[in-house]
Amino acid sequence: MTVFTIASGKGGVGKTITAINLGVALNSFGKEVIVIDANFTAPDLGVYLGAPVVPVSLNQVIRNKARIDEALYEHHSGTKIVPLSLSIKDMRKLNHSKLPGIVNKLRKISDHIIIDSAAGLGSDTISAIKAADEVIVVTNPEMPAVTNALKTIRIADEFGKDARGIIITRVRGQDTEMPISNIREMLEKPILGIVPEERNMQRALIKKDAIFHTHPRSKAAVSYKGIAANILGLPHVKQADSIFSKFMKAIGMQD
Repeated sequence: MTVFTIASGKGGVGKTITAINLGVALNSFGKEVIVIDANFTAPDLGVYLGAPVVPVSLNQVIRNKARIDEALYEHHSGTKIVPLSLSIKDMRKLNHSKLPGIVNKLRKISDHIIIDSAAGLGSDTISAIKAADEVIVVTNPEMPAVTNALKTIRIADEFGKDARGIIITRVRGQDTEMPISNIREMLEKPILGIVPEERNMQRALIKKDAIFHTHPRSKAAVSYKGIAANILGLPHVKQADSIFSKFMKAIGMQD
């Protein structure tokens, strides 16, 4: 069993969407998956999946007012989530350092745990990194995002956590974007997958669900399935869309 922390070092790169869709994609391969919202400053996991208010959240668990199994909720996909409270009162004075111990209690009931960390490299993000076995870094093909991704990798190294690889999101294939080869060279980590920018992502958010479910044949959904297969060491998932296949070949992610 593996605990992955999804980190970015920068907000707005698609970290939470990646945590959700990667979790659902892993679940589609028959794996028991738990996705934990550890973005204490801007918790979005429950909002994105249609559960903005829950009876018990991770906040109560951290304050020793509830057990972790009481804050565990099952999505219709079978993927389980642990949301945070949206209440400003509940967010105050949380001891982030308790997160690794809480995560350890879930290891026996799951094949994979995915932790959605906060943007930046504050104490809450560091706690999420400490709780992980491996870190997956999400970035966009833009210099500021890639620079922050590099900082995240270095922080993970400082705490003895291996950065498993990079997921590049919101790729449009424009000549103003950093070439994938440059990103790979700068970060010195394998590219786990590339997720193109598309409107279906917003449609999925409106439906409060993963794009993996709402638009399973979309380029982004196929990408996340390929990333999940990559992580599990399974044969590469063939792209269903020939245009997308050409796109992946053009950026060097497919032979």
